This record gives sequence, C-alpha cells and structure tokens, in this order.
Amino acid sequence: MSGGALYQEALRVLRRLELPEESEHDVLAALEAAQPGPLPLFYEAGAEAGLERPVLTARGVGLFFIFCAGNLADDLIDGDCTYYDAPLRMGPCAQFLLQNLAWATLAEPRARVLPNAMEESARLLAQAAGPQALEVRAQAWSAPLFRRVAEGIAGRQWAAYLRVLWAGTWLEERAVSVGLSLGVAAHVAEDIRSKDPRFTSMPPSDRLTVVTWGRQAAEALRGQDLRCLDAALRRIEPILPEVEP
Repeated sequence: MSGGALYQEALRVLRRLELPEESEHDVLAALEAAQPGPLPLFYEAGAEAGLERPVLTARGVGLFFIFCAGNLADDLIDGDCTYYDAPLRMGPCAQFLLQNLAWATLAEPRARVLPNAMEESARLLAQAAGPQALEVRAQAWSAPLFRRVAEGIAGRQWAAYLRVLWAGTWLEERAVSVGLSLGVAAHVAEDIRSKDPRFTSMPPSDRLTVVTWGRQAAEALRGQDLRCLDAALRRIEPILPEVEP
C-alpha cells in the first residue's frame, strides 16, 4: 500500500457516487490537480501510528478529499484554477461536493473516527480558513502577519489532518503539535523556494524573523523522531539554513 493506492481508492469512492458525468469530471479534475499532495505522508504517518489497512485507507481518502477542497478554494482565490473552462461556476460545485464527500468518508464505521476527533478537526479547519481573509486583503507583508497567516492556513490545517489520522493511536496526543510544526516549516520553506511575495516583499529583518521561526519548527519536527517525517524534513531543512534573508 502507498499514497498511490490511497488515490486509487479515492477514485473508486468517487465513482460509487454515480454522479452525472459532468460532475464526476469536475471533481476528478480537482483530485488530479491536488495529487500526490499529502497522500504519501498520510500513508506513512498512518502506518507508523499502527493503523490497520482499512482504517488507514478510509481516513487517508477522507482527508485527501478535504485537502482537495481546500486546494481548489486556494486555486480559485489565486486565479490558478486553470483546469476548468468556467472556474467560478464549476469550481464551487466541485468544492461543495468534495467537502461533503470528505466528511461522509470519515464518518464511515471503518474509519473509526470518534465524534470528538471529528469535532476538533473540523474546528481546527475552520480556524485554519480564517486567516485566508487576511492574506487576500494584505497590502504589505510583515513577520507578524506572515506568522498569523502561516499558522492558520498551514499549521492548523495539518494539525486537523493529523488529529483525525492519529485518532485512537499512540500518536494521538502529539497530533496537534506535530501538525502545527509541520505546516509552519513546510510553508516557510515553500515560500522561500518559490520566492513568494509573502516572503520576498518583507524587510530583511522580518525575513530573518520568519526564517528563524521556520527553523525552530523544523527542529521541533526533528525532535519528534518519527520516520514518517523524514521525507518532509529532507525537503524542508536544506532550504532554511541556506537562505540569506
């Protein structure tokens, strides 16, 4: 089993809905645009937590649907939704479908996600979405604004994913702290790598503050001593020490 196997199961779940052909095509486009995305990490993190295959599959697929809904929303906001002929008409329909399909999948008995974990994850995702309103209105970036946005759209998003994925496992109590550190470290590294204006437009002192914060998050991740984080850290760590703010 792998991230690829989770994606294939996501396709089977979609086809079992027996949607109109046009609707299935739109959702499939959103899935393809988002993959592989977090799928390899979902698999590795679920396996390290000791999840049985049916449980890991259900949780991984449900979380991937949530990720795809968020990725689609982000593409619509940024004007990057190039996989639809009419993004503002087709995109919201697919997003609404994906969000409901996600929770239906996670609520299945085989997922074994208790109500308190679902509630906490949904609340974290709502909190994660909040700072998006600050980002789209930002006229100038500073370290405090960058941090608030990153903690939301990246940190809390990953905290929500791991809160569900690790529910009922020996890693459950670490889910939120690991997710916050992972989201922050990955967000900072990706903005540096891609030269995103969120980072490059800040004064040098603010960039240094953000880099230091990203390094601290990566160090916290390394301190968790989890195999499932190794691949992410191999991508993140080389970027942060080398950057000159």
